[in-house]
Amino acid sequence: MHTLVIKVGTSTLTQGSKHLSRKTMLELARQISALHSENGSIVLVTSGAVAAGRETLHTQIPELVLPSKQMLASVGQVRLMELWRDLFSIYGVAVGQMLLTRSDFANRQRYLNVRDTLQALLHHGIIPIINENDAVVMNENRVGDNDNLSALIANMIAADLLVLLTDQSGLFDSNPSENPHAQLIPEVSSISDELRKMAGGAGTSQGTGGMATKVQAATLAMHSGTPTVITTLSEPDVLIRLKRGEKIGTFFKATVTRRESRKRWLLAEAHQGILKLDAGAVEKVCKKGASLLPVGITSIQGQFERGSIVQLISPAGQPVGVGLSNYSSKDVGQLIGLQSEHIEDKLGYSYGHEVVHRDNLVVLQ
Repeated sequence: MHTLVIKVGTSTLTQGSKHLSRKTMLELARQISALHSENGSIVLVTSGAVAAGRETLHTQIPELVLPSKQMLASVGQVRLMELWRDLFSIYGVAVGQMLLTRSDFANRQRYLNVRDTLQALLHHGIIPIINENDAVVMNENRVGDNDNLSALIANMIAADLLVLLTDQSGLFDSNPSENPHAQLIPEVSSISDELRKMAGGAGTSQGTGGMATKVQAATLAMHSGTPTVITTLSEPDVLIRLKRGEKIGTFFKATVTRRESRKRWLLAEAHQGILKLDAGAVEKVCKKGASLLPVGITSIQGQFERGSIVQLISPAGQPVGVGLSNYSSKDVGQLIGLQSEHIEDKLGYSYGHEVVHRDNLVVLQ
C-alpha cells in the first residue's frame, strides 16, 4: 500500500460537540504522520470549515442562507488549516491546502493542474489537505460532500486505498442506533439496491453527508480500481492497522484494477491527434515500459489541447498506443526531436519531461 486518501467528516472532528476536538485532530495527525514516515503518500480530505467558523466567531448564525454559510466557511477554513498545520508540525510534517469545486474535475485543464499539484506535493513529502471551496461554491458546481470529493481525488491519483472515517464502525445491515442487533457488514463486492437502502439517508446536523454518500463514494472508487474502507477513528491505531492489512470496518473491493480502469477509459475515448514515433521510441514504449519523450517524435497530425487523448503510431503508420498528452499540439510541434532538458528553454515553461507519461499510456502491441 503506497498511496492513501483519507477523508474525515465533521461529526468525527467535533465528536458530536459544537467545537472541533483538538484531541481527535491530534490523533489523526499522529497516525497519518506515522504512515508518512514509512514513505507513504497520504492525502487528507477534511470537513469542518463551517464548524470552525462557528467556533471562531462564537456565533449560532443559521446556515439556511447561503451567504451566511459561505461566510462561516471562509472564516473557518483559515482556522481549520491553522490547526492542521500546527498539529502536523509537531511531527515535522509539512502540509499544503487545496480548495476544490466540481469545475476543477469537469474542466480538463483544471483537472490536470489539480493532479499535477497533488503529485508535486506528494513527491516532495508534503501532505495535501483538501476541502470543497464552500466559501465560493454554488449549487451548479458543488461536489456536494467530501465523501464523493475524496473518491474523485482517489480516482485522480490512482490511490491504493480510500479510507472514509465516520462515527460508525462501518456499514451495518440496519441502523445500529435503532437496532441493537444490527450486524456489521465486513466486506462488499458489489453495490445492490438493498445495500443502498441499508445506508439510509443524511448524516448529522453539522455534516453534509451520511452513510449513503459514503456508499456512493465507495461505488465510484470501486469502479475506478480503488478499494475503500468505511470505519471509525475510535478504533485504536485504525490507519496503521489498515496499512498492515488488518480487516477493520467495511471493506469495499475494487471491481477492476486501477490499470484496467484507466485502460478502458483511454481506449473508449476518440483520439484528437496522432504522434508518429521513430523506431527507437516504439521499442522503448512498447518493449521497455518507457514514457514517450519529445526526442522520439518525428511528426504530428491534428490539433489538440493539453490533456487530450492522442494515438501513437510507428514509422510505418501502425497504431502502437494511446495516451494523454501533457502538451498541446502547438507545443508538441515545437518539441519534435528535442531533448527533454531543453523543453523549458524552447517553450518558456514545462509540464514535465514526457509528452505522454507511462502512467497515462496504453500500449497496443
